[in-house]
Amino acid sequence: MTGCGGGDTTGGESAGGDAPAFEVAKDVALTGSPTFDAIKSSGKIRIGVKEDQPGLGYLDAATGERTGFDIQIATWMAASLGVAADKIEFKAIPSANRETALANGDVDLYVGTYSINDKRKKLVDFAGPYFITGQGLLVAKDNTTITSEKDLDGKKVCSATGSTPFQNIKENFPKADPISFDIYSKCVEALTSGTVDTVTTDQAILLGFASQNPDKLKVVGEPFTVEKYGVGMKLGDTALRTFLNKTLTDGGATWTKIYDATLGLSGTKVEQPAVDQY
Repeated sequence: MTGCGGGDTTGGESAGGDAPAFEVAKDVALTGSPTFDAIKSSGKIRIGVKEDQPGLGYLDAATGERTGFDIQIATWMAASLGVAADKIEFKAIPSANRETALANGDVDLYVGTYSINDKRKKLVDFAGPYFITGQGLLVAKDNTTITSEKDLDGKKVCSATGSTPFQNIKENFPKADPISFDIYSKCVEALTSGTVDTVTTDQAILLGFASQNPDKLKVVGEPFTVEKYGVGMKLGDTALRTFLNKTLTDGGATWTKIYDATLGLSGTKVEQPAVDQY
């Protein structure tokens, strides 16, 4: 398998503002991947994403521009496969429908805060992880009763249907009152209206929402799980998983540029995680 050779660049304005441009690989040699064969035949790639997560995967309804760390990671993965940004078809897929979308071939890849776990590995394959975070809590700015996960008894706790954080609340916090919507932005709306007491998901996502509305929202406590984000693909496409893992492993400088241009704007510094060669 060969990675990036000389070629065009893409990224920038097409998929995320000031993030780095990516070299689009020429003459990619990737055999044994049905997904890549379909991408090469069609000349485009379909990538499932989130579009309501500021800093990670966000669609500006006014401009039509997609921004965020996940969008840039997706654009980078496409470029490594020889696909330019203008040949990417982004599709918003709710958390509960990710496995079905990949299994049915509705999308070729899924890049949207998709946590790798053993249960999901039985349904889809993952490249990565490309980022590690943990479950946190978002509350109203004036809330003083919830300061950590130890304060959830009797509280209405909102998360996305089918997400890892929602399952964690249901299974491990029996005295909490779990509530779910198909997307996190609806949970945030319920929080600002007072319908729920807290929103829980990965802290990276919550920081994005809090930064949008700092006068009304805040993140409390420390992460209480470990979530490893991966690039989802159809189960059994080992050749594609191996190829994208190599892209991530060899692309440390690119990863850092993506982070600094997106999540890193919050002032945080993190290291790129090592990929899991399972």
